[in-house]
Amino acid sequence: MDNIKSYVKENKDRFVTELIDLLKIPSISADKNYKNDVIKTADAVKTSLEKAGCDNVEICETPGYPVVYGEKIIDKSLPTVLVYGHYDVQPADPIELWTSPPFEPVIKKTEIHPEGAIFARGACDDKGQMFMHVKAFEYMIANNNLPCNVKFMIEGEEEIGSPSLEWFVKRNHEKLANDIILISDTGMISNTQPSITTGLRGLSYVEVEVTGPNRDLHSGLYGGAVANPINILAKMIASLHDENNHITIPQFYDKVLELTNEERAEMAKAPFSLDDYKKALDMEDVYGEKGYTTNERNSIRPTLDVNGIWGGYTGEGAKTVIASKAFAKISMRLVPNQTPKEITELFQKHFENIAPKAVKVKVTPHHGGHAYVTPIDNIAYKAANKAYTQTFGVPAIPQRSGGSIPIVALFENELKSKSILMGFGLDSDAIHSPNEHYGIFNYLKGIETIPLFYKYYVAMTK
Repeated sequence: MDNIKSYVKENKDRFVTELIDLLKIPSISADKNYKNDVIKTADAVKTSLEKAGCDNVEICETPGYPVVYGEKIIDKSLPTVLVYGHYDVQPADPIELWTSPPFEPVIKKTEIHPEGAIFARGACDDKGQMFMHVKAFEYMIANNNLPCNVKFMIEGEEEIGSPSLEWFVKRNHEKLANDIILISDTGMISNTQPSITTGLRGLSYVEVEVTGPNRDLHSGLYGGAVANPINILAKMIASLHDENNHITIPQFYDKVLELTNEERAEMAKAPFSLDDYKKALDMEDVYGEKGYTTNERNSIRPTLDVNGIWGGYTGEGAKTVIASKAFAKISMRLVPNQTPKEITELFQKHFENIAPKAVKVKVTPHHGGHAYVTPIDNIAYKAANKAYTQTFGVPAIPQRSGGSIPIVALFENELKSKSILMGFGLDSDAIHSPNEHYGIFNYLKGIETIPLFYKYYVAMTK
């Protein structure tokens, strides 16, 4: 593995070009208008795995978008690493806020990425990070130093909650059998201080609909005399937090796993500048649940956020109407011991109870997932830490993430495997936002680090 740096240096331009080609395909799983592009991306991933050296690559059909499966089995007595990633991306809206078209990748230098970053939807989440594994595998095959068996499972529905993945996993236990699952769909603290994500929050995602009159009404003739669904929805949403930004849903916190003072003190050791955090977001101050730090609020505490709200007339000019309906999409991030089913039921009961009789309320659950914690005494965690230490020069810091990857808990339940989250993205990479980007340094450093994980993991399992 000593020549990994030289291999990456020699192939840098090709690695970047191949990723850019993949990023040009708008594989938006949430929008049916892009169905052909999602399928085209699956084919491109299949081709890349074949070229990298997989012996067997399949496009596996599911009730939704296909899973791309590939494998290289060199010796069944050796450990098997299952690599998970996704080839679908978030919608690019709002398009007008992008400084360059989201599916026309460009490389720009930034203060954080002086070597340049690729700006495109999916650059970091997750095409760039998924593709690191393909290129790292290519290196190990080309140099005849793959130390164990490898399987790839790359799906096309992660950004819509992976609705078909459970179906696929449950039907393919033998095909997906492994000793450890390797995922790069998270981030790290900085380009000088790596970290390994050891915890993920769960998720409950719902859509609410508030209906007042049976049609849109003239706001002059009816204003003040009938329920305005938009006004009422706004009041209902505002009531979901109290003056301390504590969620007001009864029993919401009953099963929340509280960290000890010692655990919170360990978390506080991670380098963090509140001033830099506010500056990066162009905000004068932070905001959140009283009694917790910013890093605690976005990782170990549950949350409730409105992700979208609409109703009435939003076009150009004026139209004086009282809308018949108002809508909102709401996500709740969950912590260990909270289950998406129970939280969704608690939300629905509470939201229906707080609605005035003048309106009707409908709550539609979408998708959800369980929280997950990886123990740091796991052999694979130690191998990942050793790999980061070698390439970055400093040990990685264990860190809990505020994000959700619902399939991680699914993998443990179905495949009985732990997952190691080796992310190389940064908080500033604007995933899910306009101007998403991924540093070329991070992309190449991932390709350089991943083969070392294989090396150390296999050595530690002997």
